[in-house]
Amino acid sequence: MRLLLIRHGQTSSNIVHALDTAAPGADLTDLGRAQAAALPEALAAESIDAIVASTLVRTQQTAEPLAAARGLPVLVRPGFREIAAGDLEMRSDEEAMHAYVDVVFSWPDDLDRRMPGGESGREVIDRCDAVVAEAAAAGREDVAIVAHGAVIRAYAAARAHNVDREFAAQHWLRNTGMVVLDGAVGRGWEMTRWVEHPLGGEHLDGDLVEDPTGAPEDETKD
Repeated sequence: MRLLLIRHGQTSSNIVHALDTAAPGADLTDLGRAQAAALPEALAAESIDAIVASTLVRTQQTAEPLAAARGLPVLVRPGFREIAAGDLEMRSDEEAMHAYVDVVFSWPDDLDRRMPGGESGREVIDRCDAVVAEAAAAGREDVAIVAHGAVIRAYAAARAHNVDREFAAQHWLRNTGMVVLDGAVGRGWEMTRWVEHPLGGEHLDGDLVEDPTGAPEDETKD
C-alpha cells in the first residue's frame, strides 16, 4: 500500500503565519489554487485509486482538480485534519509558533504530551491510523491524502521507520509538497519520497512563507 500525503495549497492564514487549525479554516489564495491546479499534471504518472481530504475546506479545494482529472470522489474524513492548536488557535506571534512546533516534534519521544488546550500525540496518530485502516480495508493500494503540514510530518515521524524527529523537524514541507509512505497496516511503513517544494514546481513556492507547520524547526526560532 502507498500513501501520498500531500499538503494543501497556500491560504491567507499561511501568509500571516496564523495557527489556523479549526474548521472550516481559510480558503485557498490565488497562489494556492494555482498550486492545486498543477497537481493533476504533476501526479500524472502516479497510480491513485482513492483521494481523501480532511474536514478543513483548504484540503478539499486542493483535492478537487486532482479528483476531477481522475474521475474520483473526494472522500472527506476527519482523521488527517490539522493538529488542533488549542489555546494557541489563530495566534501568529513567535511565542505561539515555538510552543506549537515544540509540542509536535516532541511526540516521537512522548506521544502522551498534549498541545495546550488541545490534543495529545497519541490522539492525533490514532485518528490518522483510522483513515489508513479504512482505506486498507476497502482494498485501496494507492491513496492520495490531502492534509496539513504539521500532521503529515508528525505522522511520518511516528509511523515511518526511516523518519525520526530530527528529520521531520528539519525538512521543509511547503504548500502542495508531498511525503510518500510505502508499506502496510500492521507491517510498518517506509518513507520513499519527501518532496519539499510544490509538486507543480518551485516556481509555485511564491514568497516562501515560513509558516510554522511547514517550515524547518530552526526557521521558527529566528
